Parts: sequence; C-alpha cells; structure tokens
Amino acid sequence: MSFPERILIVEDEPLIAMMLEDFLDALDKQVAGTADSVADALRLVGEGGIDAAILDVNLRGGEQSWPIADALAAADIPFLLATGGSGDTVADDHRDRPLLPKPFTMDGVEKALSKLQG
Repeated sequence: MSFPERILIVEDEPLIAMMLEDFLDALDKQVAGTADSVADALRLVGEGGIDAAILDVNLRGGEQSWPIADALAAADIPFLLATGGSGDTVADDHRDRPLLPKPFTMDGVEKALSKLQG
C-alpha cells in the first residue's frame, strides 16, 4: 500500500474538522470528504475515492463510529481512531488500529498517518 493521499474526516465538531482539513492541506493530502454522522460517513465510504480515514470515536447524539470502522475494514481502507479517552473505549475488533489522541497537533496527525503506510 502506498502512503494515503485522500483522507476522509469523520468529526462532529466543525472547528475540529476544519482544523484537520487545514492540517491535511499543510501535509499535502486531499480531503476525500468530511462527515459528522455515521450515515453521512457510510455514504462517503460507499462512493469510494478514499485512501484512509480519521474517525472520531464518539459522535454527537451518542453515535459511535464502529459501523464506519467496520465498513472501512471490509473495504481494506486503513483508518485512525481519534479519541480523547483511553484505549478502553475502542471496540475489540479495532484495538489494533492506530490512535490519534486529542488534542490534535499537526505533528501528531502526520505521525499517525505515517503508521498507515505499508
């Protein structure tokens, strides 16, 4: 696998999503889409054109990103799990995925994305 270029952002806080978009732009990556809910993200995954994703684990309204993670895993698309909590909040099926701890930094995003290259 090559280094991911088109990144899906799943984040329910608009300011954080915009910050991630800026970080990705500074890292010469393309934003493949931004979603703030499971339904929106699943639609974007289904449309294709995604090399990797950054998933906020806990979304607004009590939603969690596990259906998105499952869809990405089934499509063999690598992803990071963004969380402010401990690893205990990660579903067992996805404990081997790289974590991107909050608060985000550009260096942290770059290092986490580098773990996705094969």
